[in-house]
Amino acid sequence: MYELKRETSEDWWEVEALYDLCFAPGREALSSYRLRDGIAPVGTLSCVARDGDGILSGAIRYWPVLVGGTPTLLLGPVAVHPTRQGEGLGGALVRDSLARAAESGWERVLLVGDEPYYSKFGFARLDGVFMPPPTNPARVLGLSLRSDAWRDVTGNVTRSA
Repeated sequence: MYELKRETSEDWWEVEALYDLCFAPGREALSSYRLRDGIAPVGTLSCVARDGDGILSGAIRYWPVLVGGTPTLLLGPVAVHPTRQGEGLGGALVRDSLARAAESGWERVLLVGDEPYYSKFGFARLDGVFMPPPTNPARVLGLSLRSDAWRDVTGNVTRSA
């Protein structure tokens, strides 16, 4: 059993250590990190999962970005501790946070990831949306939280002000 709750400043270092464990060295050199640098995550959507003993088992963060000047959520990173993978925790983090994003009034979500995994949450490849290089365009995925939220939204993904 896991408890999903909002990430707090006290969680920050532990979450960063989880991301270091789950992702390759140099993760912060990815183009998505350039969009996040110096910008706070969306605190109401970024959350952690702790087991019954209070041990951090997973985390998810969201960041504000612009797509062609249109406000958009950037999902990621999402990570589950290697000893907890395969239990559905990553999916629970994604589903819970997407529901809260919709309730909060966000209209669209963007991520860079594997379409076979994220398609089960409704994400699909976005044509006409360009992440900073060297991002593979086939990995740029989007989800509408409101009907047709991606209609006519195209352009470069840039940092939120």
